[in-house]
Amino acid sequence: MKKTTIPWRKKNLASRDAARVNELDVIERTAFVRFEGQLPDLSSAIGMLRMGDHLGWRPLVIIHSKKTLRKYEEILGIKIREFFPESGPSAQRCAGYNYAQKLSNFWKAVSGEIKVEDRQEIA
Repeated sequence: MKKTTIPWRKKNLASRDAARVNELDVIERTAFVRFEGQLPDLSSAIGMLRMGDHLGWRPLVIIHSKKTLRKYEEILGIKIREFFPESGPSAQRCAGYNYAQKLSNFWKAVSGEIKVEDRQEIA
């Protein structure tokens, strides 16, 4: 029998205990039941929910606009700064986050005052 390599063992991923997995599942299912609107918005919000523990909220504010984050928070019924860690174990995969960390003012990069090339790219 062929030995299977598990690709995620080589990456830094957030560890999730049963309680966290359940919490994410409840938020996802509740959002799905309550949601009224365009399905791409729900899909994207759920994607952010699943990525948040891995990246952290700081990379999420680099990747998404303030308006988009507010929309996703409303859909999911969470506040990302309270729900996710500041920086997750895979945060360094976000090129924009890496660049913003090198700047003297992270929030200027987030606000767009400082241009961040390839801010949404994952290395």
